[in-house]
Amino acid sequence: MKNSDVSHKGKIVKMTPQVTTVAILQQSACAGCHAAGLCGLSEVLEKAVEVPTDPYASYGVGDEVEVVFKASMGMKAVYLAYMIPLVVLLAVILGLIAFGVGEIAAGLSGIAAVGVYYLVLWLLRDRLKNEYVFTIKG
Repeated sequence: MKNSDVSHKGKIVKMTPQVTTVAILQQSACAGCHAAGLCGLSEVLEKAVEVPTDPYASYGVGDEVEVVFKASMGMKAVYLAYMIPLVVLLAVILGLIAFGVGEIAAGLSGIAAVGVYYLVLWLLRDRLKNEYVFTIKG
């Protein structure tokens, strides 16, 4: 594992030719992990993660494995989920107020713009899913 990777131990619960499902249990070490803020796994007791199945893998259902995710991809997720919507919200509100639109209308427009942003993310979910890939380190 490289320093730029985040890993969690888990147990394989299901395998298909395309996807291996790994159940990851929260461990007390998650609270002290430097990447806990980037990782949605630190907030839940059990999380199922889908990993592309390696056709040459020597592991099977019930095996303990380590699931690895690049920390840089976590930062990209933070930008997509939190930073960009904040910039959109502020830009719309401040831009409309600068053009003389009332504060209530500017605020509602800002919220609507963020809603449209999240709708676009939702529509692109299959494309984004291909970019955020976990791997298994057996």
